[in-house]
Amino acid sequence: MQFLDGATPPHDLTYDDVFMVPRHSAVASRYDVDLSTSDGTGATLPLVVANMTAIAGRRMAETVARRGGITVIPQDIPIPVVADVVAWVKQRHHVFDTPIELRPDQTVAEALALIPKRAHKAAVVVEDGRPVGVVSESDCAEVDRFAQVSSVMNRSVVTVSSSTDPREVYDAIERAKAPLAVAVSGSGSLVGVLTRLGALRATLYAPALDTSGGLRIAAAVGVNGEVEQRAAQLLEAGVDCLVVDTAHGDQDRMVQALRSVRGLAPSVPVAAGNVVSAEGTRTLIEAGADIVKVGVGPGAMCTTRMMTGVGRPQFSAVLECATAARALGRHVWADGGVRHPRDVALALAAGASSVMIGSWFAGTHESPGDLVHDADGRPFKVSFGMASARAVAHRTAGESSYDRARKGLYEEGISSSRMYLDPQRPGVEDLIDQICSGVRSSCTYAGARDLAELHERALVGVQSAAGFHEGRPLDRSW
Repeated sequence: MQFLDGATPPHDLTYDDVFMVPRHSAVASRYDVDLSTSDGTGATLPLVVANMTAIAGRRMAETVARRGGITVIPQDIPIPVVADVVAWVKQRHHVFDTPIELRPDQTVAEALALIPKRAHKAAVVVEDGRPVGVVSESDCAEVDRFAQVSSVMNRSVVTVSSSTDPREVYDAIERAKAPLAVAVSGSGSLVGVLTRLGALRATLYAPALDTSGGLRIAAAVGVNGEVEQRAAQLLEAGVDCLVVDTAHGDQDRMVQALRSVRGLAPSVPVAAGNVVSAEGTRTLIEAGADIVKVGVGPGAMCTTRMMTGVGRPQFSAVLECATAARALGRHVWADGGVRHPRDVALALAAGASSVMIGSWFAGTHESPGDLVHDADGRPFKVSFGMASARAVAHRTAGESSYDRARKGLYEEGISSSRMYLDPQRPGVEDLIDQICSGVRSSCTYAGARDLAELHERALVGVQSAAGFHEGRPLDRSW
Protein backbone atom coordinates (compact mmCIF):
# COMPACT_ATOMS: atom_id res chain seq x y z
CA MET A 1 0.00 0.00 0.00
CA GLN A 2 1.19 3.50 -0.80
CA PHE A 3 -0.05 6.93 0.18
CA LEU A 4 -1.04 9.21 -2.66
CA ASP A 5 1.64 11.82 -2.04
CA GLY A 6 4.28 9.20 -1.22
CA ALA A 7 4.66 10.31 2.40
CA THR A 8 3.13 8.88 5.54
CA PRO A 9 0.80 11.48 7.14
CA PRO A 10 2.09 13.03 10.40
CA HIS A 11 -1.03 11.96 12.33
CA ASP A 12 -2.98 8.74 12.81
CA LEU A 13 -5.96 7.97 10.60
CA THR A 14 -9.36 6.33 10.92
CA TYR A 15 -11.12 4.60 8.04
CA ASP A 16 -13.17 7.77 7.48
CA ASP A 17 -9.96 9.76 6.97
CA VAL A 18 -8.80 7.84 3.91
CA PHE A 19 -9.90 6.81 0.41
CA MET A 20 -8.54 4.63 -2.38
CA VAL A 21 -7.59 6.00 -5.78
CA PRO A 22 -8.66 3.97 -8.85
CA ARG A 23 -5.77 2.42 -10.78
CA HIS A 24 -5.45 0.86 -14.21
CA SER A 25 -7.06 -2.56 -14.02
CA ALA A 26 -7.03 -5.74 -16.09
CA VAL A 27 -9.63 -7.35 -13.84
CA ALA A 28 -12.76 -7.59 -15.97
CA SER A 29 -15.28 -8.60 -13.32
CA ARG A 30 -15.70 -8.58 -9.57
CA TYR A 31 -16.38 -12.31 -9.86
CA ASP A 32 -12.76 -12.78 -10.95
CA VAL A 33 -11.54 -11.65 -7.52
CA ASP A 34 -10.42 -14.27 -4.99
CA LEU A 35 -11.21 -13.19 -1.41
CA SER A 36 -9.71 -16.20 0.37
CA THR A 37 -7.29 -15.52 3.20
CA SER A 38 -3.72 -16.74 3.61
CA ASP A 39 -3.56 -16.74 7.41
CA GLY A 40 -4.03 -20.48 7.85
CA THR A 41 -7.62 -20.36 9.09
CA GLY A 42 -8.97 -21.90 5.89
CA ALA A 43 -11.50 -19.10 5.43
CA THR A 44 -12.54 -18.31 1.87
CA LEU A 45 -13.76 -14.86 2.91
CA PRO A 46 -11.75 -12.37 5.01
CA LEU A 47 -14.48 -12.09 7.64
CA VAL A 48 -14.30 -13.13 11.31
CA VAL A 49 -17.27 -12.83 13.68
CA ALA A 50 -16.04 -11.36 16.97
CA ASN A 51 -16.16 -13.45 20.13
CA MET A 52 -19.03 -11.52 21.71
CA THR A 53 -21.79 -13.34 23.60
CA ALA A 54 -24.57 -11.32 21.95
CA ILE A 55 -23.27 -12.12 18.47
CA ALA A 56 -21.25 -15.33 18.16
CA GLY A 57 -23.48 -18.37 18.66
CA ARG A 58 -23.87 -21.66 16.81
CA ARG A 59 -26.41 -20.30 14.36
CA MET A 60 -24.08 -17.45 13.42
CA ALA A 61 -21.13 -19.85 13.18
CA GLU A 62 -23.00 -22.21 10.86
CA THR A 63 -24.25 -19.49 8.53
CA VAL A 64 -21.00 -17.55 8.26
CA ALA A 65 -18.86 -20.68 7.71
CA ARG A 66 -21.21 -21.82 4.96
CA ARG A 67 -20.39 -18.57 3.15
CA GLY A 68 -16.64 -18.80 3.84
CA GLY A 69 -15.99 -16.82 7.02
CA ILE A 70 -15.29 -18.00 10.56
CA THR A 71 -16.90 -17.30 13.93
CA VAL A 72 -15.08 -17.16 17.28
CA ILE A 73 -17.07 -18.60 20.18
CA PRO A 74 -16.60 -16.40 23.30
CA GLN A 75 -14.29 -17.38 26.14
CA ASP A 76 -17.07 -17.20 28.76
CA ILE A 77 -18.96 -20.19 27.37
CA PRO A 78 -18.47 -23.43 29.37
CA ILE A 79 -16.33 -26.03 27.62
CA PRO A 80 -19.10 -28.67 27.36
CA VAL A 81 -21.32 -26.13 25.64
CA VAL A 82 -18.51 -25.09 23.27
CA ALA A 83 -17.83 -28.74 22.45
CA ASP A 84 -21.53 -29.25 21.62
CA VAL A 85 -21.56 -26.13 19.44
CA VAL A 86 -18.40 -27.16 17.58
CA ALA A 87 -19.74 -30.66 16.93
CA TRP A 88 -23.12 -29.29 15.81
CA VAL A 89 -21.61 -26.72 13.42
CA LYS A 90 -19.26 -29.25 11.84
CA GLN A 91 -22.20 -31.55 11.08
CA ARG A 92 -24.17 -28.90 9.19
CA HIS A 93 -24.78 -29.27 5.47
CA HIS A 94 -22.52 -27.25 3.16
CA VAL A 95 -25.41 -25.97 1.01
CA PHE A 96 -28.75 -26.44 2.76
CA ASP A 97 -29.66 -24.34 5.77
CA THR A 98 -30.63 -25.97 9.07
CA PRO A 99 -34.39 -25.44 9.41
CA ILE A 100 -36.67 -24.96 12.37
CA GLU A 101 -38.52 -28.22 12.87
CA LEU A 102 -42.04 -28.46 14.27
CA ARG A 103 -44.30 -31.39 15.01
CA PRO A 104 -47.78 -31.32 13.48
CA ASP A 105 -49.35 -31.04 16.95
CA GLN A 106 -47.36 -27.99 18.02
CA THR A 107 -49.23 -24.73 18.25
CA VAL A 108 -49.22 -21.64 16.10
CA ALA A 109 -47.96 -19.71 19.14
CA GLU A 110 -44.92 -21.99 19.30
CA ALA A 111 -44.34 -21.55 15.58
CA LEU A 112 -44.48 -17.75 15.85
CA ALA A 113 -41.96 -17.85 18.69
CA LEU A 114 -39.46 -19.82 16.60
CA ILE A 115 -39.94 -18.65 13.02
CA PRO A 116 -38.36 -15.17 13.55
CA LYS A 117 -35.07 -16.94 14.36
CA ARG A 118 -34.62 -17.62 10.65
CA ALA A 119 -34.15 -15.03 7.92
CA HIS A 120 -36.40 -17.06 5.60
CA LYS A 121 -39.20 -16.86 8.22
CA ALA A 122 -40.45 -20.41 7.83
CA ALA A 123 -40.41 -23.74 9.65
CA VAL A 124 -40.67 -27.30 8.39
CA VAL A 125 -43.31 -29.54 9.89
CA VAL A 126 -41.86 -33.01 10.39
CA GLU A 127 -43.56 -36.31 11.16
CA ASP A 128 -41.52 -39.47 11.75
CA GLY A 129 -38.42 -37.63 10.50
CA ARG A 130 -40.01 -36.71 7.16
CA PRO A 131 -41.19 -33.26 6.07
CA VAL A 132 -44.96 -33.04 5.64
CA GLY A 133 -45.41 -29.30 5.27
CA VAL A 134 -44.01 -25.80 5.61
CA VAL A 135 -45.42 -23.07 7.82
CA SER A 136 -44.55 -19.38 7.51
CA GLU A 137 -45.40 -16.23 9.44
CA SER A 138 -48.05 -15.32 6.89
CA ASP A 139 -49.70 -18.74 7.38
CA CYS A 140 -50.06 -17.93 11.07
CA ALA A 141 -51.53 -14.45 10.63
CA GLU A 142 -54.94 -13.96 12.25
CA VAL A 143 -55.04 -17.58 13.38
CA ASP A 144 -55.94 -18.87 16.84
CA ARG A 145 -52.63 -19.10 18.70
CA PHE A 146 -53.64 -22.48 20.15
CA ALA A 147 -54.38 -23.98 16.74
CA GLN A 148 -52.07 -26.78 15.63
CA VAL A 149 -49.61 -26.05 12.83
CA SER A 150 -50.97 -29.03 10.90
CA SER A 151 -54.11 -26.97 10.28
CA VAL A 152 -52.28 -23.99 8.78
CA MET A 153 -49.19 -25.47 7.12
CA ASN A 154 -48.70 -25.55 3.37
CA ARG A 155 -48.60 -29.16 2.25
CA SER A 156 -47.42 -28.29 -1.28
CA VAL A 157 -43.73 -28.57 -0.56
CA VAL A 158 -40.95 -28.32 -3.15
CA THR A 159 -38.85 -31.36 -2.27
CA VAL A 160 -35.37 -31.99 -3.67
CA SER A 161 -32.57 -34.42 -3.02
CA SER A 162 -29.78 -33.26 -0.72
CA SER A 163 -27.36 -33.85 -3.62
CA THR A 164 -29.25 -31.59 -6.05
CA ASP A 165 -27.19 -28.84 -7.66
CA PRO A 166 -28.09 -25.38 -6.25
CA ARG A 167 -28.91 -24.09 -9.75
CA GLU A 168 -31.44 -26.88 -10.16
CA VAL A 169 -32.90 -26.10 -6.76
CA TYR A 170 -33.26 -22.45 -7.79
CA ASP A 171 -35.10 -23.47 -10.98
CA ALA A 172 -37.41 -25.79 -9.02
CA ILE A 173 -38.33 -23.01 -6.58
CA GLU A 174 -38.89 -20.60 -9.45
CA ARG A 175 -41.17 -23.00 -11.32
CA ALA A 176 -43.28 -23.63 -8.24
CA LYS A 177 -43.32 -19.98 -7.18
CA ALA A 178 -42.51 -21.27 -3.70
CA PRO A 179 -40.62 -19.48 -0.91
CA LEU A 180 -38.12 -22.31 -0.46
CA ALA A 181 -37.25 -25.93 -1.20
CA VAL A 182 -36.93 -28.73 1.33
CA ALA A 183 -34.03 -31.16 0.92
CA VAL A 184 -34.34 -34.78 1.94
CA SER A 185 -31.94 -37.69 2.15
CA GLY A 186 -32.26 -40.91 0.22
CA SER A 187 -34.49 -42.30 2.95
CA GLY A 188 -36.74 -39.25 2.82
CA SER A 189 -35.63 -37.69 6.12
CA LEU A 190 -35.25 -33.92 6.42
CA VAL A 191 -31.79 -32.50 5.61
CA GLY A 192 -32.35 -28.77 5.25
CA VAL A 193 -33.95 -25.94 3.31
CA LEU A 194 -32.85 -23.55 0.59
CA THR A 195 -34.36 -20.29 -0.64
CA ARG A 196 -33.79 -18.63 -4.00
CA LEU A 197 -31.17 -16.38 -2.44
CA GLY A 198 -29.57 -19.33 -0.72
CA ALA A 199 -29.30 -21.18 -4.00
CA LEU A 200 -27.68 -18.16 -5.64
CA ARG A 201 -25.24 -17.77 -2.75
CA ALA A 202 -24.27 -21.44 -2.92
CA THR A 203 -22.93 -20.78 -6.44
CA LEU A 204 -21.09 -17.58 -5.45
CA TYR A 205 -19.44 -18.54 -2.15
CA ALA A 206 -17.21 -21.43 -1.13
CA PRO A 207 -17.75 -22.72 2.42
CA ALA A 208 -14.88 -22.72 4.91
CA LEU A 209 -14.25 -26.45 5.39
CA ASP A 210 -11.78 -28.39 7.49
CA THR A 211 -9.84 -31.40 6.19
CA SER A 212 -12.71 -33.70 7.14
CA GLY A 213 -15.27 -31.61 5.27
CA GLY A 214 -16.82 -29.96 8.33
CA LEU A 215 -17.60 -26.26 8.59
CA ARG A 216 -14.84 -24.31 10.34
CA ILE A 217 -15.23 -22.63 13.71
CA ALA A 218 -12.91 -20.90 16.19
CA ALA A 219 -13.04 -20.37 19.96
CA ALA A 220 -11.49 -17.95 22.42
CA VAL A 221 -9.64 -18.40 25.69
CA GLY A 222 -8.73 -15.66 28.17
CA VAL A 223 -5.38 -14.98 29.83
CA ASN A 224 -6.48 -15.74 33.38
CA GLY A 225 -7.16 -19.05 35.08
CA GLU A 226 -6.32 -22.44 33.62
CA VAL A 227 -5.41 -21.19 30.16
CA GLU A 228 -3.49 -24.28 29.09
CA GLN A 229 -6.21 -26.63 30.27
CA ARG A 230 -9.01 -24.74 28.51
CA ALA A 231 -6.97 -24.44 25.32
CA ALA A 232 -6.30 -28.18 25.36
CA GLN A 233 -10.02 -28.85 25.80
CA LEU A 234 -10.89 -26.55 22.91
CA LEU A 235 -8.36 -28.31 20.68
CA GLU A 236 -9.82 -31.66 21.69
CA ALA A 237 -13.28 -30.34 20.81
CA GLY A 238 -12.01 -29.70 17.27
CA VAL A 239 -11.80 -25.93 16.93
CA ASP A 240 -10.02 -24.71 13.80
CA CYS A 241 -8.40 -21.65 15.37
CA LEU A 242 -7.56 -20.68 18.95
CA VAL A 243 -7.96 -17.04 19.93
CA VAL A 244 -6.16 -15.87 23.07
CA ASP A 245 -8.08 -12.75 23.93
CA THR A 246 -7.76 -9.81 26.30
CA ALA A 247 -8.37 -6.08 25.95
CA HIS A 248 -4.70 -5.19 26.52
CA GLY A 249 -2.62 -7.73 24.62
CA ASP A 250 0.83 -6.28 25.25
CA GLN A 251 1.23 -7.55 28.81
CA ASP A 252 3.04 -10.31 30.70
CA ARG A 253 -0.08 -12.41 31.27
CA MET A 254 -0.72 -12.56 27.54
CA VAL A 255 2.87 -13.61 26.86
CA GLN A 256 2.60 -16.34 29.49
CA ALA A 257 -0.76 -17.50 28.14
CA LEU A 258 0.56 -17.62 24.58
CA ARG A 259 3.58 -19.64 25.61
CA SER A 260 1.32 -22.08 27.46
CA VAL A 261 -0.89 -22.49 24.40
CA ARG A 262 2.09 -22.84 22.06
CA GLY A 263 3.46 -25.50 24.40
CA LEU A 264 0.50 -27.68 23.41
CA ALA A 265 1.88 -27.73 19.84
CA PRO A 266 -1.51 -26.92 18.30
CA SER A 267 -1.99 -27.87 14.67
CA VAL A 268 -4.34 -24.90 14.16
CA PRO A 269 -3.50 -21.18 13.95
CA VAL A 270 -3.26 -19.22 17.20
CA ALA A 271 -4.55 -15.65 17.18
CA ALA A 272 -3.89 -13.23 20.03
CA GLY A 273 -4.61 -9.64 20.94
CA ASN A 274 -5.45 -6.88 21.13
CA VAL A 275 -2.61 -4.47 20.32
CA VAL A 276 -2.20 -1.33 18.20
CA SER A 277 1.56 -0.96 17.74
CA ALA A 278 4.42 -2.64 15.91
CA GLU A 279 6.10 -3.30 19.25
CA GLY A 280 3.04 -5.06 20.63
CA THR A 281 2.68 -7.06 17.41
CA ARG A 282 6.26 -8.30 17.58
CA THR A 283 5.85 -9.21 21.26
CA LEU A 284 2.86 -11.45 20.55
CA ILE A 285 4.42 -13.06 17.50
CA GLU A 286 7.62 -13.84 19.39
CA ALA A 287 5.47 -15.39 22.16
CA GLY A 288 3.79 -17.70 19.66
CA ALA A 289 0.96 -15.90 17.84
CA ASP A 290 0.33 -16.73 14.18
CA ILE A 291 -2.24 -13.95 13.93
CA VAL A 292 -2.38 -10.70 15.91
CA LYS A 293 -5.68 -8.96 16.61
CA VAL A 294 -5.41 -5.21 16.12
CA GLY A 295 -7.72 -2.67 17.70
CA VAL A 296 -8.21 -0.88 21.02
CA GLY A 297 -11.38 1.17 21.35
CA PRO A 298 -12.86 1.34 17.81
CA GLY A 299 -15.80 -1.02 18.46
CA ALA A 300 -19.36 0.26 18.72
CA MET A 301 -19.86 -1.29 22.19
CA CYS A 302 -16.48 -0.13 23.51
CA THR A 303 -16.05 2.88 25.81
CA THR A 304 -12.31 2.38 26.38
CA ARG A 305 -11.19 5.55 24.63
CA MET A 306 -13.74 7.74 26.40
CA MET A 307 -13.05 6.13 29.78
CA THR A 308 -9.27 5.86 29.61
CA GLY A 309 -7.97 7.95 26.73
CA VAL A 310 -6.24 4.79 25.47
CA GLY A 311 -6.44 3.48 21.93
CA ARG A 312 -5.47 4.42 18.43
CA PRO A 313 -7.24 5.31 15.16
CA GLN A 314 -7.83 1.98 13.51
CA PHE A 315 -6.52 2.46 9.95
CA SER A 316 -3.09 3.56 11.17
CA ALA A 317 -3.02 0.81 13.79
CA VAL A 318 -3.78 -1.89 11.20
CA LEU A 319 -1.24 -0.48 8.74
CA GLU A 320 1.60 -0.39 11.27
CA CYS A 321 0.83 -3.77 12.86
CA ALA A 322 0.34 -5.51 9.52
CA THR A 323 3.71 -4.22 8.31
CA ALA A 324 5.41 -5.54 11.45
CA ALA A 325 3.64 -8.91 11.20
CA ARG A 326 4.44 -9.34 7.53
CA ALA A 327 8.14 -8.80 8.22
CA LEU A 328 7.96 -11.82 10.55
CA GLY A 329 5.86 -13.95 8.19
CA ARG A 330 2.68 -13.57 10.25
CA HIS A 331 -0.73 -11.92 9.88
CA VAL A 332 -3.16 -9.53 11.57
CA TRP A 333 -6.91 -9.31 11.96
CA ALA A 334 -8.39 -5.81 11.98
CA ASP A 335 -10.72 -5.95 14.99
CA GLY A 336 -13.46 -3.33 15.20
CA GLY A 337 -14.36 0.03 13.77
CA VAL A 338 -15.96 -1.15 10.52
CA ARG A 339 -19.38 0.28 9.75
CA HIS A 340 -19.43 0.21 5.94
CA PRO A 341 -18.09 -2.15 3.25
CA ARG A 342 -15.51 0.54 2.40
CA ASP A 343 -14.01 0.13 5.88
CA VAL A 344 -13.49 -3.59 5.31
CA ALA A 345 -11.81 -2.89 1.97
CA LEU A 346 -9.53 -0.27 3.55
CA ALA A 347 -8.54 -2.61 6.39
CA LEU A 348 -7.60 -5.27 3.84
CA ALA A 349 -5.74 -2.70 1.75
CA ALA A 350 -3.79 -1.72 4.88
CA GLY A 351 -2.62 -5.33 5.17
CA ALA A 352 -5.11 -7.20 7.36
CA SER A 353 -5.67 -10.82 6.36
CA SER A 354 -9.21 -10.68 7.74
CA VAL A 355 -11.55 -8.20 9.37
CA MET A 356 -13.27 -8.95 12.67
CA ILE A 357 -16.87 -7.76 12.90
CA GLY A 358 -19.04 -7.52 16.00
CA SER A 359 -21.88 -5.03 16.40
CA TRP A 360 -22.54 -4.80 12.66
CA PHE A 361 -23.68 -8.44 12.80
CA ALA A 362 -25.57 -8.10 16.10
CA GLY A 363 -28.74 -6.84 14.45
CA THR A 364 -29.39 -9.96 12.36
CA HIS A 365 -31.59 -13.03 12.64
CA GLU A 366 -28.52 -15.19 13.23
CA SER A 367 -27.23 -13.48 16.39
CA PRO A 368 -28.18 -15.38 19.58
CA GLY A 369 -30.45 -12.80 21.21
CA ASP A 370 -34.23 -12.79 21.12
CA LEU A 371 -35.89 -10.65 18.49
CA VAL A 372 -37.96 -7.93 20.14
CA HIS A 373 -39.83 -4.86 18.87
CA ASP A 374 -39.85 -1.25 19.99
CA ALA A 375 -42.94 0.91 20.45
CA ASP A 376 -43.05 1.58 16.71
CA GLY A 377 -42.85 -2.10 15.84
CA ARG A 378 -39.25 -2.01 14.62
CA PRO A 379 -37.40 -5.29 15.30
CA PHE A 380 -34.10 -5.21 17.17
CA LYS A 381 -31.76 -7.32 19.25
CA VAL A 382 -29.89 -6.26 22.37
CA SER A 383 -26.10 -6.18 22.19
CA PHE A 384 -23.48 -5.45 24.85
CA GLY A 385 -19.73 -5.05 25.21
CA MET A 386 -17.59 -7.84 26.64
CA ALA A 387 -16.16 -5.57 29.35
CA SER A 388 -19.55 -4.10 30.28
CA ALA A 389 -21.32 -4.62 33.60
CA ARG A 390 -23.61 -7.18 31.96
CA ALA A 391 -20.73 -9.24 30.60
CA VAL A 392 -18.73 -8.95 33.83
CA ALA A 393 -21.74 -10.18 35.84
CA HIS A 394 -22.03 -13.22 33.59
CA ARG A 395 -18.29 -13.91 33.63
CA THR A 396 -18.08 -13.76 37.43
CA ALA A 397 -21.30 -15.66 38.17
CA GLY A 398 -19.39 -18.34 40.09
CA GLU A 399 -17.59 -15.91 42.39
CA SER A 400 -18.68 -14.50 45.74
CA SER A 401 -21.14 -11.61 45.89
CA TYR A 402 -18.40 -9.34 47.24
CA ASP A 403 -15.91 -10.17 44.47
CA ARG A 404 -18.58 -9.73 41.81
CA ALA A 405 -19.59 -6.35 43.21
CA ARG A 406 -15.95 -5.28 43.44
CA LYS A 407 -15.23 -6.13 39.83
CA GLY A 408 -18.49 -4.55 38.70
CA LEU A 409 -17.31 -1.13 39.88
CA TYR A 410 -14.82 -0.85 37.04
CA GLU A 411 -16.62 -2.13 33.99
CA GLU A 412 -16.16 -0.58 30.56
CA GLY A 413 -18.45 -0.91 27.58
CA ILE A 414 -22.15 -0.58 26.86
CA SER A 415 -24.38 -3.05 28.72
CA SER A 416 -27.49 -2.68 26.57
CA SER A 417 -27.68 -1.33 23.04
CA ARG A 418 -30.47 -1.76 20.53
CA MET A 419 -29.18 -3.13 17.25
CA TYR A 420 -32.02 -2.70 14.77
CA LEU A 421 -32.49 -5.15 11.92
CA ASP A 422 -32.16 -3.50 8.53
CA PRO A 423 -35.43 -4.24 6.68
CA GLN A 424 -33.43 -4.63 3.47
CA ARG A 425 -30.70 -6.78 5.07
CA PRO A 426 -32.12 -8.59 8.12
CA GLY A 427 -29.81 -11.61 7.88
CA VAL A 428 -26.05 -11.88 8.26
CA GLU A 429 -25.86 -13.30 4.73
CA ASP A 430 -27.41 -10.10 3.43
CA LEU A 431 -24.63 -8.12 5.10
CA ILE A 432 -21.99 -10.53 3.78
CA ASP A 433 -23.37 -9.96 0.27
CA GLN A 434 -23.09 -6.20 0.76
CA ILE A 435 -19.56 -6.41 2.18
CA CYS A 436 -18.24 -8.78 -0.48
CA SER A 437 -19.79 -6.74 -3.26
CA GLY A 438 -17.96 -3.66 -1.99
CA VAL A 439 -14.64 -5.41 -1.40
CA ARG A 440 -14.69 -7.17 -4.77
CA SER A 441 -15.39 -3.87 -6.50
CA SER A 442 -12.56 -2.23 -4.54
CA CYS A 443 -10.24 -4.91 -5.87
CA THR A 444 -11.32 -4.29 -9.46
CA TYR A 445 -10.74 -0.54 -9.01
CA ALA A 446 -7.26 -1.30 -7.69
CA GLY A 447 -6.54 -3.85 -10.41
CA ALA A 448 -6.20 -6.65 -7.86
CA ARG A 449 -7.25 -10.27 -8.36
CA ASP A 450 -6.77 -11.24 -4.72
CA LEU A 451 -6.16 -9.73 -1.29
CA ALA A 452 -2.38 -9.82 -1.61
CA GLU A 453 -2.58 -7.76 -4.80
CA LEU A 454 -5.06 -5.39 -3.15
CA HIS A 455 -2.53 -4.59 -0.44
CA GLU A 456 0.26 -4.32 -2.99
CA ARG A 457 -1.59 -2.05 -5.42
CA ALA A 458 -3.73 0.07 -3.09
CA LEU A 459 -3.09 3.80 -3.49
CA VAL A 460 -4.55 5.62 -0.49
CA GLY A 461 -5.16 9.32 0.02
CA VAL A 462 -6.13 11.41 3.05
CA GLN A 463 -9.36 13.39 2.98
CA SER A 464 -11.14 16.00 5.05
CA ALA A 465 -14.43 15.41 6.81
CA ALA A 466 -16.08 17.21 3.89
CA GLY A 467 -14.45 14.73 1.51
CA PHE A 468 -15.94 11.81 3.42
CA HIS A 469 -19.34 13.51 3.55
CA GLU A 470 -19.22 14.12 -0.21
CA GLY A 471 -19.07 10.37 -0.80
CA ARG A 472 -22.19 9.57 1.22
CA PRO A 473 -25.33 8.85 -0.83
CA LEU A 474 -28.59 10.73 -0.29
CA ASP A 475 -31.90 8.96 0.26
CA ARG A 476 -33.84 12.05 -0.78
CA SER A 477 -33.24 15.20 -2.79
CA TRP A 478 -31.53 18.22 -1.30
